[in-house]
Amino acid sequence: MSEGNDYDAVVSPTILNSHVKWSGRESTESNDSSPARRREESICIDEDMVEKDVQAFKDLFNRHLHFTLAQDLSVASNRDFYLSLAYTVRDHVMKNWMKTAKVYYDNDPKRIYYLSLEFYMGRTLTNTMLNIGIEKESAAALYQLGLRLEHLEELENDAGLGNGGLGRLAACFLDSMATLALPAYGYGLRYEYGIFKQKIHKGFQRELPDDWLKYGNPWEIPRPQYVLKVNYFGDVIWLDDGKFRWEGSTTILAVPYDTPIPGFQNGTVNTMRLWSARSPNNFDLSFFNHGDYIKAVIDRNLAENITRVLYPNDNFFEGKELRVKQEYFLCSATLQDIIRRYKQVTGVSKAKTRTDFSFFPEKAAIQLNDTHPALAIPELMRIFLDVENLEWNESWDLCVKTFSYTNHTVLPEALERWPVSMLEKILPRHLMIIFEINRRHMDLVTTAFPGENERVARLSIIEGHHDKVVNMAHLAIVGSHTINGVAAIHTEIIKNETFSDFYALWPEKFQNKTNGITPRRWLRLCNPSLSDLITSYIGEEWVTDLDELAKLREFVDNKDFMSRFIACKYTNKVRLANVLSKDYNVHVNVNSMFDIHVKRIHEYKRQLLNILHVITLYNQLKDDPKMDMVSRTIIIGGKAAPGYHIAKQIIKLITSVAEVVNPDPDVCGRLKIIFLENYRVSLAEKVIPACDLSEQISTAGTEASGTGNMKFMINGALTIGTLDGANVEMSEQMGEENIYIFGMTVDEVAELKEKGYNPMDYYDKIPPLKRVLSQIREGHFSKDDPTRFHDLVDSLLVHGDRFCLLADYEAYVAAQAQVSKEFSDKELWFKKCLLNVAAGGFFSSDRTIKDYAKNIWNAEPCPVDTA
Repeated sequence: MSEGNDYDAVVSPTILNSHVKWSGRESTESNDSSPARRREESICIDEDMVEKDVQAFKDLFNRHLHFTLAQDLSVASNRDFYLSLAYTVRDHVMKNWMKTAKVYYDNDPKRIYYLSLEFYMGRTLTNTMLNIGIEKESAAALYQLGLRLEHLEELENDAGLGNGGLGRLAACFLDSMATLALPAYGYGLRYEYGIFKQKIHKGFQRELPDDWLKYGNPWEIPRPQYVLKVNYFGDVIWLDDGKFRWEGSTTILAVPYDTPIPGFQNGTVNTMRLWSARSPNNFDLSFFNHGDYIKAVIDRNLAENITRVLYPNDNFFEGKELRVKQEYFLCSATLQDIIRRYKQVTGVSKAKTRTDFSFFPEKAAIQLNDTHPALAIPELMRIFLDVENLEWNESWDLCVKTFSYTNHTVLPEALERWPVSMLEKILPRHLMIIFEINRRHMDLVTTAFPGENERVARLSIIEGHHDKVVNMAHLAIVGSHTINGVAAIHTEIIKNETFSDFYALWPEKFQNKTNGITPRRWLRLCNPSLSDLITSYIGEEWVTDLDELAKLREFVDNKDFMSRFIACKYTNKVRLANVLSKDYNVHVNVNSMFDIHVKRIHEYKRQLLNILHVITLYNQLKDDPKMDMVSRTIIIGGKAAPGYHIAKQIIKLITSVAEVVNPDPDVCGRLKIIFLENYRVSLAEKVIPACDLSEQISTAGTEASGTGNMKFMINGALTIGTLDGANVEMSEQMGEENIYIFGMTVDEVAELKEKGYNPMDYYDKIPPLKRVLSQIREGHFSKDDPTRFHDLVDSLLVHGDRFCLLADYEAYVAAQAQVSKEFSDKELWFKKCLLNVAAGGFFSSDRTIKDYAKNIWNAEPCPVDTA
């Protein structure tokens, strides 16, 4: 194979016999009854287990321990064992990874390129084992070696290269694209530090660096043969032939690192390629003599800062030069790589290179995951115009046919706008191209809407009069053939409100693609007891066809099934209780309702409304300690952006209320509040299966879709929520009687604000609400600093309560009362839970990706023959 071929991958080591003697280690935790432990025990006595596969796995594990890690059994640590296991599992992927690349190379299909600044992958080990079908032999081999899979997997650092939903969605999409055998690539940045580690110190959030690469990353393969140059700054020269040349720029190298993305037991292994920034400077030691050597070292480090750290999602990036550099770094390196792949010899073509770009949109579909990669549009134009010497009209036509854009938010502050002055300095050629795109776009708009000057101004990519900015969402819309929202109600909002002028101009461009989640990680992997139960009754086809879950409806009156279904929930609650006891030193009642609210801390997600209800319940208990109340364990988790003062105050209030409520003898264990420190994917895999009540309570019209709501649903939790995001479609799928919907609709929120929303009206007329807010303001939960939460209360009463907490308070409290009543009726409750699981089929990311492939990308599967 030539160095330039995509399928030139690292060959997995040959499995050789090892002469090392292993002495099985006896577990000191033989009484462990966890699902993983029981599964290992059942595997080890499985009469159908092919012993030679187990032996081969052990031999390869041995080999990596000795020859990859240079460790002996007598001195190896658990981390050495984890790394040996990871390399062993990775080796099982290599053959199909190379085979997949060769199939794509030989067949030359239309490829899908998913550009995202975030990929929140979490852990890779067990997900890879599941998808390539080696769970049994690997678990059996480890068991025979005296090792525990569940212990080793805990040593893997989460790849936290995302802030939350957007990055986690991208990870689910990669899994689904591989499972559907679509020829797809994920492109992102290899941040040296991912989303920060959250520490709670005396109730306050503290941010620590997430050094996820501290012990290396066994899943990635560096590809130095594909290193590319990315340029910044410099000047633009107008040439005599009317062309432009960008010169005098600063160059940074983009080094690719590839991670295999296996589909579910289908032979397809796609690639996630992450770019790392490196300085091109070679040190000349003579610089040391005149003092420039140290400066050269410093400059090198500054260059590599581009991929040093993931920006926390604070929804306000304006003026942040590093963020622009990151976005362009991703776009430039990726597009160069896509064009290299387009040009190389593929299929049955006899040409050495493909130089005719008229076929480019037939071979490449580029999806922009939000506006973060929107600079790809002017970058592709620059390459076509300045490098490939195409004319403007042809270049623009190719661009629009290639790009599509997913919008993920309607919050105005989250829509990126970059100062023209900053872009002029960092990317002078691209700013010229953006201005020309806008000039031509304005000609079209003026023709379409003659005399409508205000509308024409609203449709401009360039905004402002003096301090002009580039509206990146507008650029993405103008430069894409399709724009999609991520839930039905969200799409209607962007069509009728956020981008209504663009919808009037191009109604055919707008589509809906409701988000989904991968059932492999979010049911099959994270909830083994429930997934095993489902499989035993309806077979395993649901893992790749989630619509199969609908068959579970017929078991709603089956006593044997329901008793086992209830036992699954209890098992998962015990597992989470053990985590809380071990990691948080908090003991919980597993028979209480696990009321869980886990997501990024933000005002619109309304964790504050949740805690107002908690204090309301506490006041009721204080007024009548003998009252009959359903016991609740309220679990809240999530990270606040480091610069987001109100969000960090919300965390402090939650922890402060917990300090007052949890030890109160009048509460007597009936109400317990826990804040989960450093919530992340690997913790979510334990939390979600244990949930009884899922909190999805954003203000109607603010949450684009949500995916946590779907994960809780298919794991048998009931949802309390507003008619926002995908909650609307969840309600339609499961039936309104099986979800607790409360509060104002999108239209009612708009109507309330239009007529003039005054939160003091609700404060004055609702005594329990007034009491709660007064307690917070007067320092009942902050006796060491009675003024601590004044800003929080003022955000509601003085500054307008932007997200209408007070307007929805009574409806929320009433809905929670209904929840408590029905939780007491176990038969009714668990029937509703099962109907939630059975209605989950629509929310598979496989369905979402099929819709993208058919209606946006026009791409077909390219399966890999596993024979």
